[in-house]
Parts: sequence; structure tokens; C-alpha cells
Amino acid sequence: MRVCKHVSRADQNGTPILMDIRRLKSFIVIVDSGSITRAADLLHIAQPALSQQLAALEEHFGHKLLIRSQQGVSMTDAGHAVYRHAQIILRQMEQAQADASAAGNSLAGRVSVGLVPFSSAATLSVDLLAETRKRHPGILLHLTESVGQTYSQMIMNGRLEMALLHGTGPIKGVRFEPILSEEFFLVAHRDFAIEADAKPVPINALDGIPLLLPPAYNFVRRAVDTAFTRTRTNLKVVAEVEIVRTLARAVGSGLGATIMPKAIADRIVSESSEPLICRLVSPRIEETLSLCVSDQNPLSEPALAVRDILLELTARLKN
Repeated sequence: MRVCKHVSRADQNGTPILMDIRRLKSFIVIVDSGSITRAADLLHIAQPALSQQLAALEEHFGHKLLIRSQQGVSMTDAGHAVYRHAQIILRQMEQAQADASAAGNSLAGRVSVGLVPFSSAATLSVDLLAETRKRHPGILLHLTESVGQTYSQMIMNGRLEMALLHGTGPIKGVRFEPILSEEFFLVAHRDFAIEADAKPVPINALDGIPLLLPPAYNFVRRAVDTAFTRTRTNLKVVAEVEIVRTLARAVGSGLGATIMPKAIADRIVSESSEPLICRLVSPRIEETLSLCVSDQNPLSEPALAVRDILLELTARLKN
């Protein structure tokens, strides 16, 4: 893409000050990599030249954007604001280029989507890729399935355009559209002597049973913690696992039981070579899966097309 200039303010004489879009891109890379040295390597430019670009940005905005330390760089309040707008500006430039190239033809451009792990959303990734490729081959779909990052924050920062996640908000800067409610199921090896029964298993019957769950910051884990606390049941977590395939193998090996949304529980059962017990728990644990988008920046035409496909796929889950 050709380098463009962005007019953003004027000097004291009213003369426009032009800012190279490349400086915004460099700033994003510095923040994402956490170090000017690493960013210089990624961008294939000399570190002094990159430092000059950063200094020019700080002079342009009249604020210090980054704080340097031995551990790397961290953003100031002004830096957070510039980072958010830089993401939006660069995405708009990329979309403008894609729209111009595809003028009169099919939709084109990059669309970034977050799918929260340990949920029905995580089961949609391949279907979303296939349907998008089939209907809109000009769209470059970027999928993220990360446990350690906050999708709502990534949407506000412009790193994601939409996400399927647990919760209904409210969170300032994003809008939630509830899609479906997910029920949680216990999955356990038969060695745990839990009967195969259509009735829900009482949570207090799970007192002291070794459980394999995601870390405490995960939405699924918080829901399980809350349910056990409310029933005054001892929650015995013997390992924290963030990889579904590893979790399935561990449960199948009898290392521990787990409590997961139905889609993940079904996947664990299907991937296991051992017979597993899969039952609802009582009181029921339920969480809402919502589509989250920015309430400040409208979706591009390609993003709207991907959103429509995503809603179609989630509608199938309800059935």
C-alpha cells in the first residue's frame, strides 16, 4: 500500500502539519512488541530511526506517549488514546485500499474476529472460515481465540472488529447483543463412580472431587467458582488447563473431572476413547454468549458480511 499523509493539526501560523502514516504503524508495532529494539527488528529499520519516528509522534501530539524502562515500554494515557486511534486509522486505510481495488467487484478487506475459548464460539471457527471463503473470497478473515486477552478491550482499541464472548455488559465503548445461553455440564471418567443419569448431578455431590478447570480469570472458571461458593461446596482444582485438547485427554485418562459449557463438554466426550459421564449440574450453571462490537466505530461492509455469517452459525447452535 502506498504511504499516505494524514493532516491532523496546524502550526501556529495555520500551516497544516502532515504526519506519515508509517509512524502510526511503527508506534503500534512498538506497543505490541513491548520494546523499541524488538520493533526495529520486526520493521527492519535501525533503532535510532525508529526512536526518531516516536519522538516525531510525541512532538506532533504534544504529549509523551511511551515510558521506557529496563522491562520495555508502557503507554501513558495519551499513548493509549493514540494507540486506539492509530488502529482505527490504519484499518480504515487498509479498507480504503481494498475497496478501491475491488470497486465494482466482490467484497474485500481484512476482518478480525475474536472467539472466546471454552464456549460454543470456539466450535465455530472452521465453519466461519469456510463460509466466509465460500461467499466472500476477497475477505481476509483474522481469527483470534485467546484466553489471556480481553476481547472487549481489543475491540475498543481497534484490534478486533467483533467478538463472541461470555457476558452481557454493560462495558463503556462496546455494545453487547445476547445470542444464546450456554448450560454447563460435568464430564467425568467412570472411575469417579458418578452414575450415568439424565438427571442433573447436585453440585454438593462434587465436594472434594478433583477438577480440571481454566485459570481463575477465565469466565467459565468464575461461573464454576460462584456456583460452588453459593452451594458451600469445596471446589478442589488439581490443575488449571487452557487447552481443550489437553483437557479432553486428561479427563479421558481419569486425572480429574471438569465442568464446561455443553459444546465443549460434547467435544471432550467425542474425542475420548474412554466412556465418560456427561451430566448437567444442579443448581444449573448458565452463561450468556454475546456478540460484542464497538459502539463508536461502525462496521465496514466486509465486517457486516462476516457478522451476518456469524449470526447464522450461532443460530444453528440454538437448534
